[in-house]
Amino acid sequence: MKKISALILSAALLLTGCGGSGSEEAIEKYGTDTLKVFTWGEYTGENLISDFEDEFGVNVIIEYFDSNEAMYTKLQGGSKYDILIPSDYMIQRLMSEDALLPLDKELLPNLSNLAEGVTNLPYDPDNSYSVPYFWGNVGIVYNNKNVPKELIEKEGFNIFKNTDYKGQVYMYDSERDAFMAAFKALGYSMNTEKEEEIQAAYKWLQEFNNTMEPAYVTDEVIDGMLSGQKDIALVYSGDATVILDENEDMSFYLPSEGTNLWSDSMVIPKNSEAPKLAHEFINYVLTYDASLDNTETVGYASSNKEVLDDMSSNGGYYEDNEAYLPRTGYDKDEVFTDNVILKQKLSELWLKVKAN
Repeated sequence: MKKISALILSAALLLTGCGGSGSEEAIEKYGTDTLKVFTWGEYTGENLISDFEDEFGVNVIIEYFDSNEAMYTKLQGGSKYDILIPSDYMIQRLMSEDALLPLDKELLPNLSNLAEGVTNLPYDPDNSYSVPYFWGNVGIVYNNKNVPKELIEKEGFNIFKNTDYKGQVYMYDSERDAFMAAFKALGYSMNTEKEEEIQAAYKWLQEFNNTMEPAYVTDEVIDGMLSGQKDIALVYSGDATVILDENEDMSFYLPSEGTNLWSDSMVIPKNSEAPKLAHEFINYVLTYDASLDNTETVGYASSNKEVLDDMSSNGGYYEDNEAYLPRTGYDKDEVFTDNVILKQKLSELWLKVKAN
């Protein structure tokens, strides 16, 4: 979705073993001693994989993708994996195509550890096919020395068109995220299919591009805002957590007009060759120690309720970090739905925006 580094990108499709040693006991229990995981780069705890390998006597092989669409293309080409960690709308697509294995909840007792904010998600409300891994929002990171909080709160996403900050803005280089900001600024649903609303958002982004001299970035936004190169940026909350943690001049705001509430979840493809071991991995990730390792290393909000509370409450590592804890229960926040036709249309319009 948004978290793969340039270094990882250069090797994104290299199959990488993590160095565990399989066992006859694992083969007898799971039918295999090897688990194949397909996930985003830099998205696992420092010890998550090695600890899992040691505890269960297995090997884990990881392959990385840099977008949901790249992952989907690989699956369509016949590649086989045991665990995928795609985003909400892509899970919806895979479910509709009958490409996922229904989960055996008797093998997942740690489902009870899920935080309330990642239960009853619209694309899989009863976790029949997916188990949340990380989640969060998309918001605005801003330099609080140069941009008044009151102005950010007043303008929301329209701050990106405030010419006082011309040349001082980062826009996330993604049609979904950029159009989300435009749709919300205009008071529309980010899942709208109305042509007049799509064209209005296109015009909003054209005006933004033509007047603000924006820099279009993905993960570069982290280093850029850490070093104070720009004053305003559209940022995923996990990346914002890292930025705020290392630069006290940076603040985070979720616009009152609503934003994206996203989640990446673990699923098991139907062609998995190790479904029992895949269940074991999902259940392991939901443990306190594994979830804590994940969130401490990566910075994104944990799906484990106890870890989430410990990290964000008094005395927690992210106690004072306003980006870490996702906003929940806000009626203007939305989850992306899968709409291939709309995505293609927005992709074409996004290229036109940046070409001007």
